[in-house]
Amino acid sequence: MVSDFRGRALPEPGSPAGYAALIEEYDLKVPLPPRLTATTGRHHPVSTENWQLLTPRHQPADTFQGQLEFALKWEGIDLGILAALFRVVPRQEIGQIVQSKPTGVYARRLWFLYEWITSRTLDVPDPGKVRAVPVVDPEMQFALGEGPLFSRHKVINNMPGNRNFCPMVRRTEKLERFAAKQFARRAREIAGQTHPDIMARAAAFLLLADSKSSFLIEGERPPALRIARWGQIIGEAGSLKLSVAELERLQRIVIGDARFVQLGLRTGGGFVGTYDRDTKVPLPEHICAKAEDLENLVDGIAHYDSRVLDLGLDPVVAAAAIAFGFVYVHPFVDGNGRLHRWLIHHVLAQAGFNPPGLVFPVSAAIFRQIDTYRRVLQSYSRPLLNFIEWTPTPEGKVQVLNDTADYYRYFDATAHAEFLYECVEQTVERDLPDEVAHLQAYDRFARAVENIVDMPNQQIELLWHFLRQGKGVLSKRARTNEFAALTEVEVNEIQELYADSIGGNGAGSE
Repeated sequence: MVSDFRGRALPEPGSPAGYAALIEEYDLKVPLPPRLTATTGRHHPVSTENWQLLTPRHQPADTFQGQLEFALKWEGIDLGILAALFRVVPRQEIGQIVQSKPTGVYARRLWFLYEWITSRTLDVPDPGKVRAVPVVDPEMQFALGEGPLFSRHKVINNMPGNRNFCPMVRRTEKLERFAAKQFARRAREIAGQTHPDIMARAAAFLLLADSKSSFLIEGERPPALRIARWGQIIGEAGSLKLSVAELERLQRIVIGDARFVQLGLRTGGGFVGTYDRDTKVPLPEHICAKAEDLENLVDGIAHYDSRVLDLGLDPVVAAAAIAFGFVYVHPFVDGNGRLHRWLIHHVLAQAGFNPPGLVFPVSAAIFRQIDTYRRVLQSYSRPLLNFIEWTPTPEGKVQVLNDTADYYRYFDATAHAEFLYECVEQTVERDLPDEVAHLQAYDRFARAVENIVDMPNQQIELLWHFLRQGKGVLSKRARTNEFAALTEVEVNEIQELYADSIGGNGAGSE
């Protein structure tokens, strides 16, 4: 038993099992999964976020077959580890495992996964009459609701993607709680209970807020016209099929002035980070996919997108896998961040997750949690750096020396899905109702002001703005400048109207 596995402390001494044991035995060059498994000497061990602890009776046979079956049974499918394993374990050895239990659930899943990942065929006879099982256990990991039958293996392929791109998401208590809240239905309820005019105005504001926040996340403060133009593109998300050509079209819109930026898929290495001040050597925080792998990876993202739409994967989970997978690949020289967030809107919109005409301001929710957002991004990109061999180029870029494609097509997107669900919860339970309440309060206020004084709509909006800033009190500056014509009595009445209009619910406060 050990207390530490490759730098990750166990909550109590245990024997690493399943994927951990296979990583150690074959010295696999893969990032550790977010959660590993070990067996302990106690019959009531306590699992943690990073370790699933099982009892002594779960201890697998210390053989390749025993550890592999244990991994599939207790940890689900980790395509990155399996792909690395299949490169070092002889094909005949995999075939022997399948033939030893030809009708077994895990043997058939292993058989399919080997041929699916490697495109190589095992010399294994037909298992005979046996009930087909899903490749992915839907109780352990998110999978498609249906899929094609592979009669050779007697399995149903419910994998969410294809071999070019297929992040996996574990079913956690947090994700199950989020899914049970049915945010799509809640948003439709809010929309159905709101006057169409109010809803349209709320949608316009939230769309603009999302566009502005997406630029702020990148540290940019562009002109209002550029923000509005990108907001229009966000509003059209989900209307066109995803493809390399469509993403390149969107990149051209994101960049605008392309005189100093290469458009289209990168032709060289890419990284996110800074440079050493003295040597000008790159200091990467994230190294992007190799240029020669980009078309294959982006095609895989597009296939994943079309597959989950037709065959029923949780839309928020799908959006997280696609969007974060895209930003890890980083296929363009510039514009990846905004396109990454656009993809979230694209997936949710085409799945009908948000009400028609309404964009969830996900970027605004992300911006409010920018530190958490960065930690989620780094949860995979930072450990990945240890497995990428690279050298700086004379142009100040990076040249990747080893094969890295699997790192971008197969990763655990559980933390990313949990984060995105948190953002969706904020947009549905906070941003949308708050904006609706704000507009309803403003309309009440505007109608009441018109009964006191004849004032243009633009002036009423300015008056509302000053009252919001002053938390219901019109400032001395406003009373002596823009609203000097108001009498003391009128000012007092208007301040009372403001308090009545917001009704103590904060709709008019900052």
